Amino acid sequence: MRILLNWVLSALAVWIVSQVVHGISVSGIKGALIAALVIGFINATIGALLKILTFPLTLLTLGLFWFVINALMLELASALLSPSFQVRGFFAAFVGAIVLSLVNLLLKGIVMPSRDGR
Repeated sequence: MRILLNWVLSALAVWIVSQVVHGISVSGIKGALIAALVIGFINATIGALLKILTFPLTLLTLGLFWFVINALMLELASALLSPSFQVRGFFAAFVGAIVLSLVNLLLKGIVMPSRDGR
């Protein structure tokens, strides 16, 4: 049940980002659900591999290079899902990756608080 809730919250975050960031668009709730699934899969596979391979560069830039990797993952998802999920340009992907991370963190913090009892 928790995985399903996580997926729905991620889809809601994708939809919110498409409303806030100029250059990112999603066609309806079905597009947002599919985009959230594909973005999660890409981040779990290719994104994890890229983060491991570019770890020295990430250390050198004090973690800022991860934003570039996340932007590239959004562009890859856009290439796979066009026209239901579109990212127009690297700047939109870069800003979208930052906003998506923040919105996802906020939504999960509200709906799924930590289990440590605080």
